[in-house]
Amino acid sequence: MQTFPDPRETRAASEREAELFSRLGQQITHAKATTAAFAKSLAGVDPASVTSRAALARLPVIRKSELLEAQQVSRAAGGDPFGGFAAIGFAGWGSPARRAAHVYASPGPIYEPESAEAHAYRRTARALYAAGFRAGDLVHNTFSYHMTPGGWIMDAGAVALGCAVFPAGVGNTEQQIAAMHDLKPVAYTGTPSFLRILLEKADELGTPITSLKKASVSGEYFPPQLREMLKSRGIVGTQTYGTADLGLIAYEAPDANGNVQGMVIDEDIIVEIVRPGTGEPVADGEVGEIVVTTFNADYPLIRFGTGDLSAVLAGPCPSGRTNTRIKGWMGRADQTAKIKGMFVHPSQVDQVAKRFPELGRVRLVITNPDQKDAMALHAECAAPSDALKAKIVEALRDVTKLGGDVVFAGIGSLANDGKVIDDARKYE
Repeated sequence: MQTFPDPRETRAASEREAELFSRLGQQITHAKATTAAFAKSLAGVDPASVTSRAALARLPVIRKSELLEAQQVSRAAGGDPFGGFAAIGFAGWGSPARRAAHVYASPGPIYEPESAEAHAYRRTARALYAAGFRAGDLVHNTFSYHMTPGGWIMDAGAVALGCAVFPAGVGNTEQQIAAMHDLKPVAYTGTPSFLRILLEKADELGTPITSLKKASVSGEYFPPQLREMLKSRGIVGTQTYGTADLGLIAYEAPDANGNVQGMVIDEDIIVEIVRPGTGEPVADGEVGEIVVTTFNADYPLIRFGTGDLSAVLAGPCPSGRTNTRIKGWMGRADQTAKIKGMFVHPSQVDQVAKRFPELGRVRLVITNPDQKDAMALHAECAAPSDALKAKIVEALRDVTKLGGDVVFAGIGSLANDGKVIDDARKYE
């Protein structure tokens, strides 16, 4: 188990870079030897030659859309459900030496394996420590434990840190409030919007929640207004950025006064910011797509494109940590969008549309009224009706696992620009 504070977080940049790239050649060798996908994509690569960022940048980027397609093609042929990207064997779900403990599903669907060791998810302990979580704290975890790995990701990090976890999951607001009054957790993990719902509902019931002192939030935008509201209640709220595929990527690290500036990259990954649609790194400060290389032996993703946009933030972190900082989430490099902590892919919008031949062009429009994500499917239709709308709403929920509205438009009225998802959220 990693102990904290971790001296690696304050080491010289040159020492960190040397350590990461000394490990990279071995990881590439392992990925080529144990996964069909990297054996093919890195066939001509000498692992011993990849000793710098310039050398790494010459390797292909694997984007989430490609991973999704590879999994779909492989499953359709009765093959590996992970599309050849996992080192964990799928026949019998692994050998005794390398066996999957859990298999998760993210929207798409994309399936992610987790080994019995769960090293990738335990790395969130670093972010939770920076957020003020300590051994012995009770953490109220409201990320979903059902199918998706969100709940398990934060659970693994909290347990590795020595915390106890109440696996609350999503929904059941009043029952969660009752449990919080009974158990008095000092820490919260989950989406920022659900924390707001819990606090406001408890106030409405005349039973305010007063035990919480720290919150590590993720999965969606964390508005400054909500951060200030938490602060007024004595709760220090910080953001954690990670994905199901990669685990922890970056995290906010408050200084002694609780102030944060950007997000610090985790010590056990390599992050590049590249020009969207290419593998070419951009200059520091320029916005581009976050590309991550992991050292997870069971799921060895090399140059994995997240589809998220960010930029390197100049200067040292006020907390004293010396790793590179990024500005945080700045949008999507493709049309995939994250809504209430869940990704929605253009292919899912297409699935909904194909169920209704009476529809013309469709576009999923995402807004953020009152700092709460909402989505509506705008659909061209010559003969709209309430009955048809109800069926489309049901299909939208079935495919995306999210609720949404339907707005009918006249045939030919939506723009012919190839856009399927329109993220119209406005953030200050």
